[in-house]
Amino acid sequence: MADFLLEIGTDEIPARMLNSATEELTRRVRELIEREHLATAAQFESFSTPRRIAVVARGLATSQPDIEEQVMGPATKVAFKDGAPTPAAEAFARKVGLPLAKIAKVETPKGEYLSATVKRKGRTASELLAEQLPKEIASIYWAKNMYWRAGKPEHFVRPVRWLVALLDDKIVPLEFAGIKAAATSRGHRVEGSTVSITAPAQYQATLEGASVLPTYSAREHRIRKALDAATRTVPGARWREDKSLLDTVVNLTEFPSVVLGHFEAEYLTLPEEVLVTVMRDHQKYFAVEDASGKLAPHFLAVLNTAGDPDGLIRHGNERVLRARFNDARFFWNTDQKTTLKTRVEMLRAVTFQKDLGSYYEKTIRVQKLASLLDTQLKDSGIAVRPGVVHKAALLAKTDLTTELVKEFTELQGIIGGLYTRAQAEVMELQAETAEAVGTAIYDHYLPESMEDDVPRTVEGAVLAIADRADTIAGMFALGLVPSGSKDPFALRRAANGIVRITAEHQLPLSLMGTMIWAFAGYTGSVAEKSFQDGEKTAEAVAAFLRERVEFYLKEAKGYAYDVVNAVLASGYDDVVDAVQRAEAVAGVRGSEDFDAISASFKRTKNILRQAVEAGKFDANESQTGFSATFEQKEESDLFDAVELFAPKVAELRASRKYSEALTTIAQIRRPLDAFFDHVMVMVDDEDIRRRRLYLLNRLLAEFSGVADFSEIVTERK
Repeated sequence: MADFLLEIGTDEIPARMLNSATEELTRRVRELIEREHLATAAQFESFSTPRRIAVVARGLATSQPDIEEQVMGPATKVAFKDGAPTPAAEAFARKVGLPLAKIAKVETPKGEYLSATVKRKGRTASELLAEQLPKEIASIYWAKNMYWRAGKPEHFVRPVRWLVALLDDKIVPLEFAGIKAAATSRGHRVEGSTVSITAPAQYQATLEGASVLPTYSAREHRIRKALDAATRTVPGARWREDKSLLDTVVNLTEFPSVVLGHFEAEYLTLPEEVLVTVMRDHQKYFAVEDASGKLAPHFLAVLNTAGDPDGLIRHGNERVLRARFNDARFFWNTDQKTTLKTRVEMLRAVTFQKDLGSYYEKTIRVQKLASLLDTQLKDSGIAVRPGVVHKAALLAKTDLTTELVKEFTELQGIIGGLYTRAQAEVMELQAETAEAVGTAIYDHYLPESMEDDVPRTVEGAVLAIADRADTIAGMFALGLVPSGSKDPFALRRAANGIVRITAEHQLPLSLMGTMIWAFAGYTGSVAEKSFQDGEKTAEAVAAFLRERVEFYLKEAKGYAYDVVNAVLASGYDDVVDAVQRAEAVAGVRGSEDFDAISASFKRTKNILRQAVEAGKFDANESQTGFSATFEQKEESDLFDAVELFAPKVAELRASRKYSEALTTIAQIRRPLDAFFDHVMVMVDDEDIRRRRLYLLNRLLAEFSGVADFSEIVTERK
């Protein structure tokens, strides 16, 4: 068995792209090795730094196994004419490399054909890898690609500078973008030099000797230790955990170290959110906080060198941060000269989307939609303050006109919330109202990911839903629908946010009802002239929202796919209800009774489907006058069970007592099993057949309101 190493060396790869590309390279190499039968149980290890992605595969065969296969040729009536071989027979003989006399004739269901057993010698691993890896490298997905050789087709995220391809100690002669593979890699750009790789097993150790830590985990561990050590020099301080920032700096460095910097305490008069954003998003610095959790006048910078013994890097970072903080303070003070109320009119000059108009028009639509939503919530008994929602919707986008957000776009929403509180008196808002309005605006972009919290208040939740629904409605109406990996307007994220907010705030809202109101907001607008077919758009949005509810139940809540399919088959529009039903179904999934019921429901659906397709049953036909006279006891018993339990299940379902409803449904198992054991549904007698089909159809209708149990995967035959 042999080990294989592939390393692709490049100019610096963007940090956000590194992890996914490394995973894809490993997957492609694994699939190639398995496809070519070079290993059955190979082990793979991924490596990456800003200047390289690499994979080591252990346990490869040095060549494919020889194989023996039967090759079919032409029919004998084509291969021979008047007993003499035709050109077709001779061509087949040349193809398999055998004299015609050694080619057999075999009988098949289609007649007699020529056949030959051919031995094919396996190709070497080196030959296969050299031939196929360039295609795999070229197929790696990058959000953005570069062409760097004039007139050449190769593209990659950054120019490829070197390749290493070793099978044990032998170079695999592959070539990509004019670079031929060798056994030479490169160490740290500053600390290291060119290094020779003697074997794949020595890859990691060799790079570490050249000041490169080629694994994510090693760099993360080194950074965490360095952050801890630097912070301990400040009594009572601790660095603020930030997983996203940590991921970024790990993928920006090859041999990281950390320096502790300082800034003047006077800057702490600025809001903490502003200071942290400047440090985090613009300088990639970690914030430091005191024992009480308040921001301290220090920062931690991760370097891509062994250290900063003379303090030159630290002084440079302090100088840059001081300038950024001065800018932020200037913008803050300048912005206070214009209230958010005054800025509402300024939104007329800020484009939301070229066909959907300005942010002023969006503000008016969102305000109306939010008012409809909070009215519905109030009518449902939810404590919501319409006045707060109304004011928050009016002011939510005004911070887009502020100098601070223009400079630090990451602060949109946050600045609106902070300015609402800071300008409460001049805008004649009571302190309590300003706090509530500010909180709603501050939170209305949440959640931006599955890890983020949802808005803290109901008012913030309503504003967030209305804002996202308006965006989705407008984009879908224009035909700007997410496709595959393309979602330039982040509509999936917007819909995920609506679903999560609705579920986690327990809001009794209809997804499609909300979207219908959102579409209505565009009625009479200039944008409406560019809209596509309304009915098709509504269908597309419905499918899109169902997909997002499915994503939430599977990914966020962790329910099995069959539970999710069963629940969504009975409705998805009420997210809170769907979550409750999924919880109840997951609780009984796998139990003996429900395995049996699920199997029977599958059988029931198949019988009804086949009857409809054969034209022997109309599921929509009125059952008025339906006769409850049955030929067999098992039919009567099942009918009586349906009559007994259906009203109870309907009552429990109406009150959302789904666990109790499922317990009640479980009681039909025995009469249902007995029915299928002793009753033939598709008999020749039309009246008997129709009565039995009606009974099964009613069974499904009455007991599928919680979930479609036929979707549950069972082991029952």
